[in-house]
Amino acid sequence: MLELNYKSFGQGTPIIILHGLFGTLDNWQTMARQLAANFTVYILDQRNHGRSPHRDEISYPIMAEDLRDFMESNWIYKSHIIGHSMGGKTAMQFALEYPDMVDKLVVVDIAPKAYRGGHEAIFEALLEIDLLAIENRKQAGDLLAVKIQDLAVRQFLLKNLTRSKSGNYKWKMNLEALHRQYQDLLAGIDLDAHFSGPTLFLRGAQSAYISKDDEPAIQEKFPQAGIVSIEGAGHWVHAEAPKPFFDALQSFLM
Repeated sequence: MLELNYKSFGQGTPIIILHGLFGTLDNWQTMARQLAANFTVYILDQRNHGRSPHRDEISYPIMAEDLRDFMESNWIYKSHIIGHSMGGKTAMQFALEYPDMVDKLVVVDIAPKAYRGGHEAIFEALLEIDLLAIENRKQAGDLLAVKIQDLAVRQFLLKNLTRSKSGNYKWKMNLEALHRQYQDLLAGIDLDAHFSGPTLFLRGAQSAYISKDDEPAIQEKFPQAGIVSIEGAGHWVHAEAPKPFFDALQSFLM
């Protein structure tokens, strides 16, 4: 069993939040503290991310099993589950496999389909950095800027940079495993099952991750699903429009 790194806040009905690719639990700490006024909120580092253990294997069935083990080891028998992007696919996989362990499901800006890609330039930029030659974070940021123009994306990625015990820089994430199994992370959720519990898909109005064409597949697997667009937000819905996102979340969960 993998012991996932986590933080918890508040008290009440449990909520578990799962971050996206290259992310960590810290991406959701502000939102978790807000939700903690009414819930016990757990934010997790998924395997090969943040401070959770590194393993060669990563896929949605494996990460769903990690989540089940986490819940059982923490005496959580049923929880609201929130997942963004990669974490949203883990959440969908989990709800379809273990429906009795899910109270309400929230999927943030991802559909159950397979995606073509989009992170190739990020992987290339990260893998090209010689971490032993890096002297400071600015130097790493300048190297990333050669292939990644978006400052917000660079800042997000640099949150993964940390010091090893020897004093050299290293990535918190298991970059090699994520790159090697990237196709498994692009894969769709193909279980022949459905989750009939309350479900909310929250998409960024400026994001292309969930389209009209995806709605039939969403309704087939999640027949109680509502789909809400958050204006003024792209893929990083919770960061780009935090108040409308929180309001929609609170309204659904309460």
